[in-house]
Amino acid sequence: MTAAPQKPVLKVAVEEWVPWTKVVTEANGALRIEGPMANLLDILSSVLNFDYEFVRPVDRVWGGPDANGSWNGLLGLLQRREVELAVGPFGVTNQRETVCDFSDAFYSENNAILMVRPTLQNDVAGFAKPFANEVWLLTLVSLVAMVVVMARVATAEANLYNTKNRNTLAKAAIWGLKAFTQEGSEWLPPHDAGRMLVTTWLLASLVFMSSYSGILTAMLTVPRVTIPIDSLADLVAQDDLPWRLEAGSMMFQYFQEADDGVRRSVFTRTSGTFQDCWAARQDIAEGRYAAICDRTTMKKAMSWDFSTSGRCHLYISRENVYSNVQIAMAFQINSTYRERSNRIIHAVKESGILNRWIGAQITNTSQCLRPPTADRSEAIAALSIESMGGCFLVLVGGLAAGTAAFFLETVIPRL
Repeated sequence: MTAAPQKPVLKVAVEEWVPWTKVVTEANGALRIEGPMANLLDILSSVLNFDYEFVRPVDRVWGGPDANGSWNGLLGLLQRREVELAVGPFGVTNQRETVCDFSDAFYSENNAILMVRPTLQNDVAGFAKPFANEVWLLTLVSLVAMVVVMARVATAEANLYNTKNRNTLAKAAIWGLKAFTQEGSEWLPPHDAGRMLVTTWLLASLVFMSSYSGILTAMLTVPRVTIPIDSLADLVAQDDLPWRLEAGSMMFQYFQEADDGVRRSVFTRTSGTFQDCWAARQDIAEGRYAAICDRTTMKKAMSWDFSTSGRCHLYISRENVYSNVQIAMAFQINSTYRERSNRIIHAVKESGILNRWIGAQITNTSQCLRPPTADRSEAIAALSIESMGGCFLVLVGGLAAGTAAFFLETVIPRL
C-alpha cells in the first residue's frame, strides 16, 4: 500500500489586525490566528493541500523600507523569502509591490480619524454665543454713537429753545442702555429731533433683543455638540488633542512621503506611534490622542466599547483621510501559490462569505455611529449651574462694580 504523499509545510507570516486577524499565543508558545483571515487560510490550506506554521516578525510591524533599502516587518520576511506568504491583509501600494506579489484585492477600505467622542459641554460664555464677536462689537459701537449723538442733539435743541439742559450725556447713556435691554426710562428728549433718534434706537433694540432671546432659547433648548476634528485640516489646525500614526503601516509611509502642507504637518507634528489601532483603542477612548485608522477596525473598536461599557466613547471623522485602499494577501515574488489562491479568493468573495465573516466581527455599532448630537436626552432637562454660570458671573461683576461706585461716592467726599 502506497503511503499518502506528505503535505508541504509553508511558513506563513502573521501580525495582528483586528478584526481581520487576531494572533493568539498558546501556553506552549505556538501561534494561532482567529478571524476572517484564519478562515480564508484554512480554506486555502484545504483546497491547495498544504500545512502551515506561523512566523511573527520580531519588530511586530507590517513593514516599510529601511535606509539601506531592505524592508522590515512582514514585508521584510517576504523580501528575504523567509516565508511563502503573509496573511495580513495588506493595503496594496506601488512601493510594496516591489518586494512581494499581492493576491487579487478582496476588499476596499477607507481610512479616517478615530478620537474620543465629543460630548455636550457647558460653556460659561454661552450667553454671548447667539451673536458673533463682530456683531457684539458693532452693537457696542452703535450704542456709544447713539448716546453721543443724542446728547449732542439734546444739548443743541436745549440751546435753540432756551430750555434747561443738565447732565444730558449721563441721561442719554442711561436711557440708551435701558432701551437696549428693553427697560423703561423716565427721561426722554423734550424735542422732535431727539425723539426721532429715540424711535430709531427703540426699533433697532427691539429687533436685536428679540433675535438674541430667540437664538438663546433655541441654543438652550436644543444644545449643539461642537465637533472640533472632522478632517485632516481640522486635525492639524488644533493643539488640544495630539495624534499618532500606526508604526510600519501604509498610512505611516503615506504621510512620511507627503510633501503638501497639511499631510506633511500630520507627519512632522505627530506625537509618536502606536502598535495598532485595536491595541490603542482604550487610550483613544480616554482622549490621550487621536489616531488614523481603517474604518473596519474603528467599527470593531466601537463595537467593543459599547458591548463592554454600554456607552459610546469613540468618534469617527466624517471625512476620509485615504479612500478605496485595496486589501489583499501577500506572497513571495513569483510564488506558485498565488494564482491558485486567487481563484479561491474570488469564489469566497463573490459568494458573500467574506462579508459575512466581517459582519460577524462587528456588532452593536449603530448607536455609536450616530452623530454626537443624537446623544442628548429627548426629555426636557433643567439648566445646570454650569449652563448659567456666565450670567451669574456677570451679575456678580455688576454688583461688585456698583458696590465700588457706591463706596467711592460716599467715602471720597469725606476725605
